[in-house]
Amino acid sequence: MRIGILGAGQLGQMMALAGYPLGNRFVFLDTSGSPSADIGTVVMDQAEQSLDQFLQQVDCVTYEFEHLPLSLVKAVEARKPLYPGSEAIRVCQNRAEEKALFTRLGIPVADYRLVSSAEELAAAAAELGGAQQIPVVAKSLTEGYDGKGQAVLRTPAEAVDAWNKIGHPELIVESFVDFVREVSMIAVRGRDAQVVFYPIAENHHSEGILRYSMAPLPDVSEQLQTVAEGYIHQLLDALDYVGVLTLELFQTRDGRLLANEMAPRVHNSGHWTQNGAVTSQFENHLRAVQGVPLGSTAPRGLTCMINIIGEHGDLSALLEIEGAHLHLYGKEERAGRKLGHVNLVADSYEELLASVERARALLPGAPEAQFSFI
Repeated sequence: MRIGILGAGQLGQMMALAGYPLGNRFVFLDTSGSPSADIGTVVMDQAEQSLDQFLQQVDCVTYEFEHLPLSLVKAVEARKPLYPGSEAIRVCQNRAEEKALFTRLGIPVADYRLVSSAEELAAAAAELGGAQQIPVVAKSLTEGYDGKGQAVLRTPAEAVDAWNKIGHPELIVESFVDFVREVSMIAVRGRDAQVVFYPIAENHHSEGILRYSMAPLPDVSEQLQTVAEGYIHQLLDALDYVGVLTLELFQTRDGRLLANEMAPRVHNSGHWTQNGAVTSQFENHLRAVQGVPLGSTAPRGLTCMINIIGEHGDLSALLEIEGAHLHLYGKEERAGRKLGHVNLVADSYEELLASVERARALLPGAPEAQFSFI
């Protein structure tokens, strides 16, 4: 099948790498002017004038990134099969719509308020922070990712600075969650509504960017996995979804799971599946899009994904680590830029944690890896 991908970054490239063995061929539509995908055919379309050229070369379309013009997505959907559909993008582009969907489906979320001025932001911070002035998080309703468009308010007095920093006309303000860890649930739904789930992964961020993801975890009970699967299954069915969906959650100290946000695509926290699962998230996404049976999501061992940010570090030494699998994106070094990742696979948590520490020492700026089960 000839598959079109909206976007031409590393996620699209990894999708294509997983699809070539299936006989797929790929055409990317790049609207950024700076594609990094170096595989298949790239159609440059900053002015949105080349849609016909793109669509003539493909049988169906998917996307690697949800921050696309909704008008473009709907124009594609009107002419070619699009998976996931435009409704998933519409919801995920707006945090208020996303939270409303979670609430309608009974998926727990942190308490939140919507505000449209610095004064309303201050009032929301005072209300949600309470007498103890617990910090709150303000986020733009649209466009924010990797920590962008966000600010932490420790007191209502910081509202004006936070409002100016974020620079959006509407914000969502969320109460602080006393969580044990951040986790993600990744699932895949096929055209026939078949659904498969990956094990819950634990994620660690630094400066708003994901640095580590580990799965499976030794202290995730069958009950917790089932609860997370139930939440994401509801979302998949409500959106009549086809492909990979990611749900990011907080696990609280009393054992509950609170939904943070979802992503309608293959996800950074699922990169561990490339070497740590029988079928990667990328291959399963393409299987779903094509309407063929989904692959097994069973783990092949214990895996930790480490993002390579800003500088490549000592790549030769990384490859000396037993169980290390390197994935580079072909990008030039730049502060805060995702250049690649390394998947470390081991048979025991002791071996895996030792490999993580060894790899961390070879990656400039990599923060200490602290996992909740230790």
